[in-house]
Amino acid sequence: MRQNPSFTLADVAEMRRVIAQNPWATIVSDGPEGQVASHYVMMLDESRDDLTIVGHVGRPDDLIHGMGERELLVVFQGPHGYVSPGWYGPDTPAVPTWNYVAVHLSGVPEVLSDNENLRVLDRLVERFEGRMPDPRLMWERPNDEAFVRRLAAGTVGFRLTPTRVVAKRKLSQNKDAATVERVIAELQGDGAYANPSLAAEMRRAQDARPGRTA
Repeated sequence: MRQNPSFTLADVAEMRRVIAQNPWATIVSDGPEGQVASHYVMMLDESRDDLTIVGHVGRPDDLIHGMGERELLVVFQGPHGYVSPGWYGPDTPAVPTWNYVAVHLSGVPEVLSDNENLRVLDRLVERFEGRMPDPRLMWERPNDEAFVRRLAAGTVGFRLTPTRVVAKRKLSQNKDAATVERVIAELQGDGAYANPSLAAEMRRAQDARPGRTA
């Protein structure tokens, strides 16, 4: 991902927030037959306060990606969307663009033991089922231990502590405050490209700009 100083996201807490709120990630590796990509849900390692993530892949994706042997690139994509040049004002020369937030983590993952993988799978189910009115947790009936362990055996868990991090928040920070406010208003509206989640990210970035006060 090409970096631009105006759009660099360097705050670890903000990167953790993006990862936590957008857990569906893309895994990319370069193997003997060329590049390969897979898509899985990831979580921050709750025992760490850095950008270490945990997850799993289904077999044989562990072999395809050389899990534990080769570097992986894990891409988290936050809110993104179209920005019309018409939102900049009638007298402002402009072209269309796309605003977005993305975090790229690279490193060689550690393959988890079977028991560690089970714990990660359990936490993963808890995280998402916990929002349901009647959660179906991994170890609860009608699941039994044999069923859970049989399914878990088809997965390979991993922990990735990144050795390279590239994060970008391209949210019109290079525009003046009045233009940013117009773009946010359009994204919050009911037009063809309404995008409340992107508007919220833009508001967050705008409020974090130097010189801004609450």
